[in-house]
Amino acid sequence: MEMKKNDIFEMDIVDMSEEGEGIGKIEGYTLFVKDTVIGDRARVKVIKAKKNYGYGKLMELLSPSKDRVAPLCPAAAPCGGCQLQALSYPAQLAFKEQKVRNQLKRLGGFAAPMVLPVIGMGTPYGYRNKAQFPIRRGKDGRIIAGFYAGRTHSVIETPRCYLGDPVNEKVLKIVISWMEKWGLAPYDEVNHSGLVRHVLIRTGERMEEDRQLMVCLVINAAKLPRAQELTEALLAVPGMTSISYNINREKTNVILGKEVRHLYGEGYITDTIGGLRYRISPQSFFQVNREQTEKLYATALDYAGLTGREKVWDLYCGTGTITLFLARQAGRVRGVEIIPAAIEDARANAKANGIENAVFYVGKAEEVLPRHYQETGENADVIVVDPPRKGCGRELLDTILAMEPERVVYVSCEPSTLARDLKILCEEKYELVKAQPVDMFPQTVV
Repeated sequence: MEMKKNDIFEMDIVDMSEEGEGIGKIEGYTLFVKDTVIGDRARVKVIKAKKNYGYGKLMELLSPSKDRVAPLCPAAAPCGGCQLQALSYPAQLAFKEQKVRNQLKRLGGFAAPMVLPVIGMGTPYGYRNKAQFPIRRGKDGRIIAGFYAGRTHSVIETPRCYLGDPVNEKVLKIVISWMEKWGLAPYDEVNHSGLVRHVLIRTGERMEEDRQLMVCLVINAAKLPRAQELTEALLAVPGMTSISYNINREKTNVILGKEVRHLYGEGYITDTIGGLRYRISPQSFFQVNREQTEKLYATALDYAGLTGREKVWDLYCGTGTITLFLARQAGRVRGVEIIPAAIEDARANAKANGIENAVFYVGKAEEVLPRHYQETGENADVIVVDPPRKGCGRELLDTILAMEPERVVYVSCEPSTLARDLKILCEEKYELVKAQPVDMFPQTVV
């Protein structure tokens, strides 16, 4: 049918998009409607119409979904961080399970993939051990911290994020008060001016001692002014372990620059997963949901099927979190990660945990593994991959196929690239046995 801007329809919401918009259909025409959830019946006004799809605005909720709930956060609708807070948690898990299944069918070509029920959380809030708050000047001239509104770089003031630790709010108040006292300006993206771009906060698990807390300011300058005054103020927060600043003077959306300068502490905090302690620096990749990470890694370890003799590669290994899990039950494990600081942490983590059968390499997995195989001809028994959202490079997949490990365990944060890569692996030599989704980011579409 022909759809025009300002047309108004009544429609049922039958699905949700990657951005968390409700999806409805009118005679086969797809409309994406913000602020709706699966099961809603709504009156919708078309605000943008393309040939095969369009975008609508919710005018009236005629019949709310049985799975609709009141969001915990008052900023849930405008903020781009939590797209699913208005959907009950059981419905979120069902949505994510179906999302994985659909991608494996549509992009992977698997007719009936065995997708197990999603492993969820008991309490799906307060789980994030890392937060990166952009610091900007609000419309009223005040310095604010928050998150970007959906599809924009307009900051919604949300210092209290219900997915993170309540201590974040205390830290942000200290930073903003310090900036106001000394006349230090927040970053202006348009003019590429101002000093403070982001505040990175990481928390470590409570152990016998007080919880460990890290604060790193990302600045648009070569040096942080009034650093001593900031350090003294932040040290009033219990558990403060590491204070630093990161230099990023590029006109870019990338948050962290390459250089970190430490103001207090040794430059890292420690956390514990599955009885192993990990050192985490500002630039290190470390899973943000500790509770779910234990479940994820336990699943990966189970799927690896180790007996204590295997030669294993862990690709995109970060700070060695999965690597060390594997090493406790393997003969030898090699980890590969492109970020030098993460590999430094991985080596320190292995030493701190008394693990001697793990070796780490700095470099692109797409280069390190093919080069090693070409030079040595050595095969592997198990290969574990945990790539970024873009998935694995083709040269890496070709090397895995050439090495013919008995098992490949693919840990993914993006079902579409997972499906694409599994299609390549399973067209020649492998079979998809099962997929176990783990909800790492409750309240979001990820």
